Amino acid sequence: MSWPCRGGGVRVVASPSYKGHRHPAKAISHCVWPCFRFPLSFREVEGLMLQRGILVPHGTVRRWCIKFGQAYANGLRRRRPRPGDKWHLDEVFPKINGERKYLWRAVDADGNVLDILVQDRRDKTAARRFFRTLLKKTCSVPRVVVTDKLRSYGVAHREVMPSVEHRSHKGLNNRAENSHQPTRQRERAMKGFRSADGAQQFLVAFNGISPHFRPHRHLMTASDHRAETTVRFVIWDQITGAGRPTTA
Repeated sequence: MSWPCRGGGVRVVASPSYKGHRHPAKAISHCVWPCFRFPLSFREVEGLMLQRGILVPHGTVRRWCIKFGQAYANGLRRRRPRPGDKWHLDEVFPKINGERKYLWRAVDADGNVLDILVQDRRDKTAARRFFRTLLKKTCSVPRVVVTDKLRSYGVAHREVMPSVEHRSHKGLNNRAENSHQPTRQRERAMKGFRSADGAQQFLVAFNGISPHFRPHRHLMTASDHRAETTVRFVIWDQITGAGRPTTA
């Protein structure tokens, strides 16, 4: 069973356009990076930039994150290898404006986030929608899907990907449950999300950028970790266009 990408082939995507912006690409990317890497508020990032001599209000930092965050995340995602063939799916229940929402998340066996989706419900329709968007975004089909005991997963699995093995066991799904922790930390730093659409927009970019700067530190020596982090910053400059020479 295959799930080909629309159009096929390999797309070459240029760096984001900074036309009309007073600040250079290096300053903009350096403001966006800590917002997605660390649990900092926009005002805290404003203070960090001031220490570096970059005068930018917190409202501008917020607009840059909205405008460029997803573009940066897409650039990083295209450089990643294909996901593993074992996927873990799970949900958490954030409150947005006092209403309970459901944040669906899928990760592979290495803990790489494949996709997230904020929805109003936790039923078979929501599970089916998440399965379909997940297959469309990854352009691949797993060998095994691991979920908790939620019955909606079983119904959606039989309808969307019946040929894939489905394992339903709460104890097998710690990989997905642990992947919620960075999102929870960021949610607390932002004092909650203001809307479901805003949460979806931010978290899609967050889950594309944050893991790039979180190599598996516990599996590396200090020198290897520094070398790997240096390489990842080089990739960041390439996809943001911050490494390009400026013209007079």
